[in-house]
Amino acid sequence: MGLGKMGINMVKRLMAAGHKVVAFNRGEEGRERGMGAGLDVRDSLAEMIAGLSPKRKIVWLMVSHTGVDETLKNILPLLKTGDILIDGGNSFYEDTLRRAKLVESKGVRYVDAGVSGGPGGAASGACIMVGGDKKIFNIIKPIIKDAAAPQAFQHLGSVGAGHFAKMIHNGIEYGMMQAIAEGFSILRKSSFEFDMKRLAELYNNRSVIESRLVGWLRDGLNKYGDNLDFISGVVAHTGEGEWTVKTARKLGVPAKIISESFNFRKQSAKKGDSYQGRVLMAMRNQFGGHSIK
Repeated sequence: MGLGKMGINMVKRLMAAGHKVVAFNRGEEGRERGMGAGLDVRDSLAEMIAGLSPKRKIVWLMVSHTGVDETLKNILPLLKTGDILIDGGNSFYEDTLRRAKLVESKGVRYVDAGVSGGPGGAASGACIMVGGDKKIFNIIKPIIKDAAAPQAFQHLGSVGAGHFAKMIHNGIEYGMMQAIAEGFSILRKSSFEFDMKRLAELYNNRSVIESRLVGWLRDGLNKYGDNLDFISGVVAHTGEGEWTVKTARKLGVPAKIISESFNFRKQSAKKGDSYQGRVLMAMRNQFGGHSIK
């Protein structure tokens, strides 16, 4: 359930691996997009559930964290004891723990799966971090394995562990991206006339900071130019960075870098355009297909 950029690609990947998948999206546009991609899309949630195996239904949710509670309200009456729900979106782990109690009180098993890799990863194989009962994980392991890149999945512990690990992953991502944006801003401000595209290419060739993020920045610079003129410097934040900061504070763990990178994104809406913001947006556009405006 959920046919956004990642959802559609994950369905296509699972189908290519031989799994039978029926799909649904709340919005009509998403359903039409799915049908256009050759997916077996049903017109309602009830029709999607009816299209699953009567023995055991396995439902993978790829919906926004703000829509999970409403989705559970609508889907639980359609499921029976022994069915399995996989929450593959980004959710705050405390919400996941609360939802697991609700779902399992109805006899349905709940698994959280943090999925990293963006739309491209969903198509070519994602990194998947799973929390939940180990016996249930073993049942869904063939699905997880085929949705993931080779060796790019792990069962990490009890329910909530997957979303906790993905939350921290995204917090680290915030800090790494901010360091790259700050460094390239200093380079641009210097008296040397650096060719940013060539420098990003060089940094991404056997240097210590060689990484997918630097590679995505290189691709963004190649696409939009050294000044990134057509890109907004207002950087969106979708919750995970804030949740990481909140959790670090609760656990008494210093997280200055992640906190400052989150604050930069939050303040970018007020302060407006900056080269650092445009660098961040260029990377987000390349790995997640996020809008540059």
